[in-house]
Amino acid sequence: MPISNTLQVLCVLGPLAGSIPASAEVPANFRTEELVAWCIVPFDAKKRGPAARTEMLAEIGLKRCAYDWRAEHVPTFEEEILHYKKHGVEYFAFWGEHEAAFSLFKKHGLTPQIWNTLPSPKTGTQEEQVAAAVTAMTPLAIKTARMGCQLGLYNHGGWGGEPENLVAVCKALHARGHQHVGIVYNFHHGHGHIEDFAQVLARMKPHLLCLNLNGMADPPTVKGHQNKIIPIGSGVHGKAMIATTLKSGYAGPIGILGHKAEEDVAVSLRNNLEGLARILAELTGK
Repeated sequence: MPISNTLQVLCVLGPLAGSIPASAEVPANFRTEELVAWCIVPFDAKKRGPAARTEMLAEIGLKRCAYDWRAEHVPTFEEEILHYKKHGVEYFAFWGEHEAAFSLFKKHGLTPQIWNTLPSPKTGTQEEQVAAAVTAMTPLAIKTARMGCQLGLYNHGGWGGEPENLVAVCKALHARGHQHVGIVYNFHHGHGHIEDFAQVLARMKPHLLCLNLNGMADPPTVKGHQNKIIPIGSGVHGKAMIATTLKSGYAGPIGILGHKAEEDVAVSLRNNLEGLARILAELTGK
């Protein structure tokens, strides 16, 4: 049975594979058109360019994209922006720093979130490490404020990936007047907090700018990238973590991954959409 037909049978979700129904039980931020595609530029076996990538997003029904990039993509920064505008795709976020991109945002009137990994100071007390991370992030906080962009502290392992530290640095930056700083939290970098995710989410929720989903396997099976990045609905913990997210009332942006270099990113996104749809169907009874 084709993928789309399978999903219709399972979830009665409409014509697009992975579509989420606009129902009272499914929060608006979990609907397909509100989801943010993440890690789709460098991770695509088909190596799509801006035009093909944007058409792929439009075909799937995704209307928001967080832009990840490598040096080879710099020459097409503006082309990507133009195609997003043409197809009604929101340029939701940009990974890291690049002056060419920042200039283009000003030129085109864009104010995407800027996502940057929180550094991991290696020495000092907890207070000293927080202070060091705040010092390291302050120049970008100042720059993004001038751009009118939110700055997302991104968990990517190490000290800087711990929710307690993300919240502490976020609060410290707020105390310095940088109220536009928040947290971007990724399931695929959060295997160490599967068991206490409810408590972790509650601490981060006031600061969350985006929550990126992933299938979640047991931590002992996560070695390198083995079972680290898997489709939503795979692994034994993802459903419970999504249920926790729904129960928390988090209404902010939700991201889905295309983070598999060996796979057509359209397949990765559809697999995640379908897995999310199945979980939502089970949790809401739709």
